Amino acid sequence: MSKQLKKGDAVSWDTSQGKAAGRVIRKQSSPTKIKGHKVKASASEPQYIVESDKSEKRAAHKPDELSQL
Repeated sequence: MSKQLKKGDAVSWDTSQGKAAGRVIRKQSSPTKIKGHKVKASASEPQYIVESDKSEKRAAHKPDELSQL
């Protein structure tokens, strides 16, 4: 079962530098781009747009890559 996160939820995820933390901006259910990177989201495989607390940059992550804090 997929996680049901909502806007504003605090989450963490793994990066090559260790753990990162941030918040959910929105659930993305259609293809989009973030800073030139393609996000292959769909209604059947949504991704979450998150914003890092440290860098304030946005990225897309699959639900299984995120841990709710």
